[in-house]
Amino acid sequence: MVNQDTTATDIGFTHEDFAALLDKYDYHFSPGDIVAGTVFSLEPRGALIDIGAKTAAYIPIQEMSINRVDAPDEVLQSNETREFFILTDENEDGQLTLSIRRIEYMRAWERVRQLQQEDATVRSSVFATNRGGALVRIEGLRGFIPGSHISTRKPKEELVGEELPLKFLEVDEDRNRLVLSHRRALVERKMNRLEVGEVVIGTVRGIKPYGAFIDIGGVSGLLHISEISHDHIDTPHSVFNVNDEVKVMIIDLDAERGRISLSTKQLEPEPGDMVKNPQLVYEKAEEMAAKYREQMLASQSGGDAGAAASEEEVGEEALSADS
Repeated sequence: MVNQDTTATDIGFTHEDFAALLDKYDYHFSPGDIVAGTVFSLEPRGALIDIGAKTAAYIPIQEMSINRVDAPDEVLQSNETREFFILTDENEDGQLTLSIRRIEYMRAWERVRQLQQEDATVRSSVFATNRGGALVRIEGLRGFIPGSHISTRKPKEELVGEELPLKFLEVDEDRNRLVLSHRRALVERKMNRLEVGEVVIGTVRGIKPYGAFIDIGGVSGLLHISEISHDHIDTPHSVFNVNDEVKVMIIDLDAERGRISLSTKQLEPEPGDMVKNPQLVYEKAEEMAAKYREQMLASQSGGDAGAAASEEEVGEEALSADS
């Protein structure tokens, strides 16, 4: 028969013993760790989270999401278990501060880096504008579209609330820089339907000392001063006015830089016609463009034939060397 008094004494377990056991097996939590936690209590401006520490950790409302949160129950529910980022070490009360926003932030940068590598086109609504451009959110991150990369006739102020297709220009988490281009997205989409050597009709939207900017169905191409005519031109203003409708030929499509290069020089029946008789150039545009494309094909075929001949010569030399 077991002595009950002895057993009670042997298995006695005080609060001090329990605390010592907790200390022995307590996990060490450090800022930067990602841990599982269960929502213990929702507070007016935050929540208490059980992560297995001696004291419940705390997450303030501003750390609950990468987006604006007005009330904790928009993000968290009682007894919900999820991942939390340890933001700061224990305070004087032994309490850790947690964050969900930091986890979302890290994963958002990872996602936009992946989208940039894939050269993906994303869509986002403008939520604000400033003197330099427009502001959008991509995966919850704040992105900037420089004014020079906004391709629309609307004033910037009227873009707020409008969804735009965008391409990535810069993704730099260390500098917190996310820069995008509306122009590149439009040019890429337009480029899919354009070809070098094609004649298109456009409207002169701007004239600079170095050339004229031509609107082609919503995207801008540059007609450089050197591509206006075979004759020397002092300024594009001597040939064009803003809002002129013109026929131009595409001579280069640079999707990477979002640029379309144009020419009227290649459409001149005779050198200088763009200065002397632009109407004749427009009338003969398709005919001259067809000749340009033939020359391009001949040049490419000649290059391929030359390469093939060179390879054949190398092969013959190799055979001679072997024999």
